[in-house]
Amino acid sequence: MLDSNFFRYTGTTLCCDDVKLEELAANFGTPLFVTSRRSVIESYKAFECAFEALPHFTCYSVKANYNLSVIRTLAELGCGCDVNSAGELYRALQSGVSPDKIIFAGVGKREDEIVYALQSGVLMLKAESLSELRAIDRIAGELGLTASVAIRINPNVTAETHPYITTGDSKEKFGIDEAELSTVFSLLSRLPNIKLVGLDMHIGSQIFDPEYYVAATVKLLAIFKASRELGFAIEFLDIGGGFPVTYDPLKPATPIEHFAEKLVPMLLPLDVKVIFEPGRYLVANASVLLTRILYKKSNHTGKQFFVVDAGMTELIRPALYQSHHEVQSVTFHEEEVIADVVGPICESSDFFARHRAIGAAEEGELLAVMSAGAYAAVMSSNYNGRLRPAEVLVNGSEVKLVRKRETLEQLVQNELT
Repeated sequence: MLDSNFFRYTGTTLCCDDVKLEELAANFGTPLFVTSRRSVIESYKAFECAFEALPHFTCYSVKANYNLSVIRTLAELGCGCDVNSAGELYRALQSGVSPDKIIFAGVGKREDEIVYALQSGVLMLKAESLSELRAIDRIAGELGLTASVAIRINPNVTAETHPYITTGDSKEKFGIDEAELSTVFSLLSRLPNIKLVGLDMHIGSQIFDPEYYVAATVKLLAIFKASRELGFAIEFLDIGGGFPVTYDPLKPATPIEHFAEKLVPMLLPLDVKVIFEPGRYLVANASVLLTRILYKKSNHTGKQFFVVDAGMTELIRPALYQSHHEVQSVTFHEEEVIADVVGPICESSDFFARHRAIGAAEEGELLAVMSAGAYAAVMSSNYNGRLRPAEVLVNGSEVKLVRKRETLEQLVQNELT
């Protein structure tokens, strides 16, 4: 069982804050994403507390969960945003985030996205190739602007995580290889419409061992020293994100304070502001995916299945990453059964749990797929003609619908015949 202060049993009923999940399902239907606003706030405060000794600026990684209400909750606390597309930038601006608190990342920015970012007045663009630097310089010149830019460096540090979420290895597409930096600095000195203001790295996601951050930061600091010696006025060092959260209670995440203990002494002596980009850390455990059991079945071997009304179209992480998500019955059952929790999609990979001990719920009862706040709704799809689910935000006893359920008409509204 993955319990928290924000999703817990009151008697025999699983609640979000002070609200029963069964009441939310009755009012809004299923599948349904349920997010605790208090959880988001507390995660942000814990992160800020861990790094309070360090001059820093936290930019929420919008790709984790881009619901406008989630972004606005963090913005109201003073948090900035890390965005990776025009769409994410638009969402951040619509949520009330000041442009000078937004950094625009992404390995493949289109020209129109660079224009949008520059005209919006974002804090900086993070460039990931020589070609991109030339493109930003040209576009900024055409607009009569000077572009504030950070270069993303690939430190060639391979962290122990899923290969699909490793981003700091030289085999991956991200960043500028450290071996190219002399060429980069030479180019930057000749580009009239770019001001180099930052150095950036990101080594991956769900990094449990702080020593990977230490190794990458050592490389970043050497590059920082070299850039200063070349006359570049570096104002920001961006350490990235990737700090871990607990999905499986048998594999608890390393506390954020352990990362701070390693990183703060390394970064504090520098005359520079540090940027962090937590995404998953702030929102992953703030939400559950609420789903109803449609059918129970078993095969000739006795293997049992719970067939539910949510699937990989709502939460693809188990199918894509083989990720663990706890699954809890909304009505507590002392008795448990070993079963697969599977969805209705026409793929064998459409499951939330395999051979898992689940409360012995009956058809029509509710299950909660835990830790569904990050890389869940944002990665949802209309495969099989599915409708994206509704989302609600809970704040104590208050409930707010923050995304309507899609309709059948919306599935085809942009198509022409």
